[in-house]
Amino acid sequence: MKHIVTGGAGFIGTHLVKKLVEQGDEVVVIDNHSSSGGELLNENSLKESVTTISGDISYIKTQTGLHDKLKAAFEGADTVFHLAARARVQPSIEDPVFFNATNVEGTLNMLEYAHKAEVRRFVFTSSSSIYGNTDVLPTPETLEPNPLSPYGLQKLIGEQYCQLYSRIHNMDTVCLRYFNVYGPGAPTQGAYCLVIGKFIQQALEGKNLTIFGDGQQRRDFTHVDDVVQANILSSLSKEKFTGDVFNIGNGDNKSVQDIADVFKLPCDYLPERLEPKATLAENSKARQILGWKPSGHVTSWLEGYLQEVLKNKNV
Repeated sequence: MKHIVTGGAGFIGTHLVKKLVEQGDEVVVIDNHSSSGGELLNENSLKESVTTISGDISYIKTQTGLHDKLKAAFEGADTVFHLAARARVQPSIEDPVFFNATNVEGTLNMLEYAHKAEVRRFVFTSSSSIYGNTDVLPTPETLEPNPLSPYGLQKLIGEQYCQLYSRIHNMDTVCLRYFNVYGPGAPTQGAYCLVIGKFIQQALEGKNLTIFGDGQQRRDFTHVDDVVQANILSSLSKEKFTGDVFNIGNGDNKSVQDIADVFKLPCDYLPERLEPKATLAENSKARQILGWKPSGHVTSWLEGYLQEVLKNKNV
């Protein structure tokens, strides 16, 4: 099968690409290479098996030749895995217009190419950020969205565009709401860095760990391999999807302080930010319909990772 992976040079995208190649599938990656985490694509086995199109999905007409490359790439594709996004809550608050260009206009552009090429299925990467700050834990997909940030709102609009294309074009679309994704290759610096990556980098540099608030905010940490599994199951499912949404979260949560305690390092506590107090996925829908079975355990993974990566860093 032939697949398009937007954002395929990013953290989650490279893990997905590697799995698809291992299955013997043809893969086309579309990426502007703005985020870290894509080192896996540098492996010789992947370089030889993957076609890469460099470009920004937000401003296609301003990039010479990009439209023709995309049109040709989408022809004959079975699935589009749309992972490309400007991610994270706080940066989207600081620059909502810039984030909107990729997260809304870029998504619409990819839906249009997929529709015109009659791609069989469009798998959209959404986010638990659409729920905002809720006391309903575990959180089911039926809970009314209440995003706290431009990023959360933009992901919700992306879902609505998928549902709209299903209605007006009979296009098969599915939306995966990721919770906090971790694993090897996750960014450790910059705007796309989550708390585990930030802690790892601070530990490598011999710094205190920085925590916003009191550290009691809880997150449903979900391993990247489980996210990859959810994408592939969504692609292979015999169901007819019309913008159906699925929570892709481990189904348990840990506090930020729990994660920090694994490092056994001093912590500096900074003023709290605008963010949910807790996230916890109600994931029975993905289990029942997709056959998804998450297997990651964040603290045990992190303990092993630290032993391997930090043992020579005097941490």
